[in-house]
Amino acid sequence: MKPVKLYQLKDYTFATKEAQVDEEGNAHSRILKLQSDYASYGVRRAVEAIILVHEHKHPHVLMFQFGGAYFKLPGDNLSPEEDEIEGLCKSLNKKLGSEAKSVEASSTEKDTNGGKTEMQANEWIIGECISTYYRPNFETFMYPYCPPHISRPKEIKKTFLVHLPDKKILTVPRNMKLIAVPLFELYDNCARYGQQLAALPHLLSRFDFDFVEK
Repeated sequence: MKPVKLYQLKDYTFATKEAQVDEEGNAHSRILKLQSDYASYGVRRAVEAIILVHEHKHPHVLMFQFGGAYFKLPGDNLSPEEDEIEGLCKSLNKKLGSEAKSVEASSTEKDTNGGKTEMQANEWIIGECISTYYRPNFETFMYPYCPPHISRPKEIKKTFLVHLPDKKILTVPRNMKLIAVPLFELYDNCARYGQQLAALPHLLSRFDFDFVEK
């Protein structure tokens, strides 16, 4: 398996842009939105990105933090019939892409608690699908498989490995918080990050990382 190149967090420039509508809300409001979407469009499809960097040869995952206790990988829901790769690139451009006007430089905050096919679109290099989760009912819990008694899940979410170049400007809406969380902080830490994020160290353990230092 070809090693996955990880560049240092300090190699990237983090900037801010105009605030965006925060559609995350609390768990109850997210489920209500899911019910509304399901009634209108059927099974929701969602895509998320696993974006890795390193500090001192420790892999870190870039993710958004909403409030004090909700963490989410960059990504979004797909519109009906929208292609997964195109939809993920569109979401990454919206959440982390640059704007034409000038941006204000800033830095990320680091959380201190504690056969592949690649496609490139809009400067995002989308690698292989790492996981697929299914939401069988209108509840917060998702499974890494579809339970046999469920013929039609309410949501299907896929996560893709996204490869960063050695340099890039990541532009974050000023009302959102992007953090870099080390893999060892996620490991066996469902209480803080939830089961899906806590599973990332297991899912990524099959990759060999090439820690590039300049």
